[in-house]
Amino acid sequence: MDDRSGSVLVLTNSSDVTADAVLRLLAERRVPVVRLDPGTDLLTAASLTATYRTGGQRGTLRTSSRELDLTAVRSVWVRRPSPYEGPPDLDGQDRRFAASQAFWGAGGILASLPGAHYLNHPWDNRAAEYKPAQLAAAQRCGFHVPHTLITDDAREAREFTSCHDGGAVYKPLWNTSYSVDGQARAVWVREVDGSEITEAVAACPHLFQAKVPKVFDTRVTAVGSRLFGARIDSPDLDWRHRQDRMRCSPIDVPTPVAESIAHYLATFALAFGAFDFAVTADGTWYFLECNPNGQWAWQPTGITDRIAHAIADRLERGHDE
Repeated sequence: MDDRSGSVLVLTNSSDVTADAVLRLLAERRVPVVRLDPGTDLLTAASLTATYRTGGQRGTLRTSSRELDLTAVRSVWVRRPSPYEGPPDLDGQDRRFAASQAFWGAGGILASLPGAHYLNHPWDNRAAEYKPAQLAAAQRCGFHVPHTLITDDAREAREFTSCHDGGAVYKPLWNTSYSVDGQARAVWVREVDGSEITEAVAACPHLFQAKVPKVFDTRVTAVGSRLFGARIDSPDLDWRHRQDRMRCSPIDVPTPVAESIAHYLATFALAFGAFDFAVTADGTWYFLECNPNGQWAWQPTGITDRIAHAIADRLERGHDE
């Protein structure tokens, strides 16, 4: 297989075991792969060059093991690369300056490879990560969406949480790092009562949502038009809190939900999405969120194997279905 048939470029950190499952499949198929963590590798073991002129562009990625013509990349899998932090031997504003230049420079080069198929393009990932944009798109795409309020007004929040007989929940708008006494803490989805809400809400926008009377959750992993549904039974409101207590099994995705997923992916130009739903006793699937770069290797082997093959197929093919 010559370079013109195209290498697959995988952008992720060195400890990403989810990527390993797909890379093994590509190796078995003899598809050339280059794995790069631009936030760290470009500081030590790799270099990146690009030239632009009227009529075309060229680029080269050099690693410790090979030299890659960036115009010959068939697919780019943007998995979980480390953030650009700058050389460790620099301090203060010099390091911040170098990190910023790397983000805009190297990040811009790797996001602009001519003819490459992206899973997903990093700019599409970012656009699809805003929860307000997700909710607005979900409405347009025909999903059932729980009544939701995003506000920094404590009075609005108290009124909202008090007017739902089934209760309301709070969830963060982004999984921002948070620590207590130096220990990292996750902010889980939790029930909230109006009496708990203080004027501290004014510090930033908060997301409140009517509690869905769910009987179980579902995760639908979409790779193009291929959907992989998993039913999640958990004693917790947020099943992510104690994953050792949840049970996960395959489930078929109803046709109306599948059609809305296709519309949603097209809206954000996504080739991959991890959709979360809450399902009620009458079989209604309520859209909760879509992580455009969500994890999936925690699901049962039968599901994860199929997802890995679907991703490998798409990266090997190098184009939309």
